[in-house]
Amino acid sequence: MSNPKERRPDDERGSGQEGGGNSLRIDRWLWCTRHFKSRTLAAEAVAGGKVHLNGQRVKPAHGLRVGDHVAITRPGYVFECEVLALPRARGAAPVAQACYAETDAARAAREKFSEQSRLVSAMVPRSPERPDKHGRRELRRLRGRD
Repeated sequence: MSNPKERRPDDERGSGQEGGGNSLRIDRWLWCTRHFKSRTLAAEAVAGGKVHLNGQRVKPAHGLRVGDHVAITRPGYVFECEVLALPRARGAAPVAQACYAETDAARAAREKFSEQSRLVSAMVPRSPERPDKHGRRELRRLRGRD
């Protein structure tokens, strides 16, 4: 009987199931390319309809291939990109950014949203000192985050 920790190519459930092949789970790709902090958050976003692959809503286990188009709904804009590579593992940010190319329309929308957010935050009055525990609680309540 062979060692269960040894993995042979014929033991894989598909070619490229864990990266480096011709397809990768979309939730894993989103996590490896640093669009989400955890794979769980990526899977929840895909299952919740926040992520579309080639214009279609998909499940977290759906296979992603080089050349596919991914749209991620963010607060205020939609991030759209084309898949350029399938990473083997989550790595450094420059390596992750080389795995996709953001579309020009998405880049313009993201920059416009960023500029609007910066202008709005500049107009918000600030207190001279940091709020204490009760002040922070009141601010969260006013902003609808609590």
